Amino acid sequence: MPADQPTILATSGGLKRGSRTDFEFAPLVIHAIELSGVNARRPRLCHIGTAGGDQLWWSELWNEAGNAAGIHVVNLNLFPMPNVEDVTGLLLDQDAIWVGGGSVANLLAIWRLHGLDRILAKVWQAGVVLAGVSAGSLCWHIGGTTDSFGPELRPVTNGLGLLPYANGVHYDSEPQRRPLFQQLIGDGVLPNGYASDDGVGLVYHGTNFVEAVTEIRGRGAYLVRREGNQATEERIEPRSLPEAI
Repeated sequence: MPADQPTILATSGGLKRGSRTDFEFAPLVIHAIELSGVNARRPRLCHIGTAGGDQLWWSELWNEAGNAAGIHVVNLNLFPMPNVEDVTGLLLDQDAIWVGGGSVANLLAIWRLHGLDRILAKVWQAGVVLAGVSAGSLCWHIGGTTDSFGPELRPVTNGLGLLPYANGVHYDSEPQRRPLFQQLIGDGVLPNGYASDDGVGLVYHGTNFVEAVTEIRGRGAYLVRREGNQATEERIEPRSLPEAI
């Protein structure tokens, strides 16, 4: 069931420790599905783990978490080859797509090699909710900060650009993130952008930022803008999702 408009949920969260499985879906993953408007049947969610190298054991944990939540999960793997013949058809059949964390630089290169950049733009326009965490948040934007190249963070500026902003993830939990994000925007390397503390998601309809939501109370989102040769930061108070801790 497509959302009534192109929708993206870009996050720094989404999973929590499970009771009978290794992890469970936290409120941000559930919210991605809710944004699709699906009801009266089992939701369909595609997990894309390219940024983590399509580890089969990780895909199986996603299947287990989906079963526990009453959500039908499929995994799109690109290693060693795409695991389905019709990638476009698979993705168009979903209510939401969740992209996992890892190397956003590798993700972008592999997606472009397989034409997934064009396919994801198509399914976004068709109303399938695009969502994800960390690399799966950065990828929808112009760019942000990444540890894809090593422990010292560096800029990435070749995101898919579905959203014309920079994106800052793990803004409160990794010390290099905030100052580098502000520096890159102040220097004009990145455009104005939105950042999320751990547990926070950014909701966009079309290319417009709509609201911030959180699964952890007290965490924040931020609008960072260039003014002159400096960056200014404005806190955005997120709306707490049901079952937020």
